[in-house]
Amino acid sequence: MAGVITASQPSWIAPFTGLSPRSFGMSVAQLRHEGADAVRGGRPWSLPLEDRVLLLTAYWRTNLTLRQLAPLFGASKSAANRIVSPLGPQLALKAGSRFHESTVLIVDGTLVPTRDHTVAERSNYYRRSTNHQVVIDADTRRVVVVGQPLPGNRNDCTAWELSGAKSLVGTATVIADGGYRGTGLVIPHRRGRGRTELPAWKDEHNASHREVRARVEHVVARVKSWKILRACRLKADGVHHAMLGIARLHNLALTA
Repeated sequence: MAGVITASQPSWIAPFTGLSPRSFGMSVAQLRHEGADAVRGGRPWSLPLEDRVLLLTAYWRTNLTLRQLAPLFGASKSAANRIVSPLGPQLALKAGSRFHESTVLIVDGTLVPTRDHTVAERSNYYRRSTNHQVVIDADTRRVVVVGQPLPGNRNDCTAWELSGAKSLVGTATVIADGGYRGTGLVIPHRRGRGRTELPAWKDEHNASHREVRARVEHVVARVKSWKILRACRLKADGVHHAMLGIARLHNLALTA
């Protein structure tokens, strides 16, 4: 059965990946080098690697069910599921090396509504969600770390350490909002007890802090434009792999 959507038609690539056809081809080449297209036993893939990557990203971008999406690629629901399950972790952003002490990073926590009750909990904004700590490079706006997802009822102070994000950034300077008090991160100045306003120099520091910290909020907004992160149906580590994969695509789009 012939599919409607295929990577052989470049017009389909940008809407579902955010990448140019050239950058998409480079990302597929990277995945092939990492073993994503290795010969395996059993029935061969019904789709080439390029179309499998496009199917996965279309799934993340639209949040259609596999039963709805698979016919658009000329595949069955079960075949689409066999594509998504292993390819998601392979497309995930890989943890980088230690950061130099002079590197400036920015962190923000975001909630992803998640239907798997084994990894999600009720939060202030959603019935069930997971907390994800997203760390970007302040200069390049590239996502460098995404912590392990925690139940949505965990505050950012707790999630910063328990998600593993703290250990991954090492000794680099990290900017955060006021929700990270007591973590040692660079947060805004607060009014002392009994004071109605801050000194002028602290107000200036806070204004500069807000301007820089807005970069991570913009990145998180772009990442969460992928509809899988608005109501995630994936189970277990699926939501984490989706977040990491989308972060990798975001980084590729920046360097294109």
